Amino acid sequence: MNLPNQLTLLRILMVPVFLVVLSLRLPLGDYIAAGVFVLAACTDGLDGYFARKQKQITSLGKLLDPLADKLLISAALIALVELDRLSGWVAVVIIGREFAVTGLRSLAVAEGVVIAANKLGKIKTITQVVAIVAMFLRDFPFNLLNIPFGNIAMAVAVVFTVWSGMDYFQRAGFLLQAGKDGK
Repeated sequence: MNLPNQLTLLRILMVPVFLVVLSLRLPLGDYIAAGVFVLAACTDGLDGYFARKQKQITSLGKLLDPLADKLLISAALIALVELDRLSGWVAVVIIGREFAVTGLRSLAVAEGVVIAANKLGKIKTITQVVAIVAMFLRDFPFNLLNIPFGNIAMAVAVVFTVWSGMDYFQRAGFLLQAGKDGK
């Protein structure tokens, strides 16, 4: 169990901690939950950095890293819907994109093709994290200026989510064409 995989497992273990903090409805629970969420999100960048730098990319890491990302983002979005801070359709669009891209990447791997993440996917992740944190912090400090930063940030995240999803499907168009042609 190398350091990158340990960080990924830590991210997975932080998901229930994040959810428990939210469910307790503590006076500063939203801020604590946002802090746990940010720490968990930071492990995503760190595990990849250490895996590449130390040449410790493993099959387990390739499986767990995207799973951990999806668990964290999905749990946060569902929690925001439950707290009535986010429309359900927004969560469905973002989570649906994650399932669709995961399925596409699995199909590609079965065909011996790797569709690597790119900068657009990384921007998508960053915009999602920023939007989720803003929604948990209820736009603080922007609420002092009466700016709905969380809603704006979430709209940007949805745009990048859809855009990056379309990019994956465009890059994998040959797979879809092969399936249509019966090959």
